[in-house]
Amino acid sequence: MNCNIYLRNTVAYIPTMGKMDEGFYRAVEPVAVVSVAHTEALRQALEGAIRRGNPPVPMLKRSEWAPPILLKYAGVKSWSAFERGMQLWDLNEKNGIYQIAGNTKQPNGMWKEAAEQTTTFPPHTSTDDVIERTIAILQDAARDNT
Repeated sequence: MNCNIYLRNTVAYIPTMGKMDEGFYRAVEPVAVVSVAHTEALRQALEGAIRRGNPPVPMLKRSEWAPPILLKYAGVKSWSAFERGMQLWDLNEKNGIYQIAGNTKQPNGMWKEAAEQTTTFPPHTSTDDVIERTIAILQDAARDNT
């Protein structure tokens, strides 16, 4: 399971991450948009994203790409505008092991997981515990940026 969590100002954007044939992911509907100050709504959004998992989506040709789905939810016109002040986390699960990884933007414009911002949970950690830690990370990050 792969889930991306975008934090802009104090708002979390949590799209469903559809899995393409080639093993790549892209953001699709539904997208949860939640103030990180609303802990219960944030918990429900994360639970929903985990429950939905990564539904299969078609691989698109470059000519078929639409603007990133998150732009309409953030009310911005370009990805660069969305990225201004944005922070990104990956929430992954593989073989019963969850990991939350903060990302940093590289000089080439790509985002990369940062080892110092990564939490790997012991096997069989409950989803509830992972969600609680994710909420704490997001709320701390929002507080640090205000």
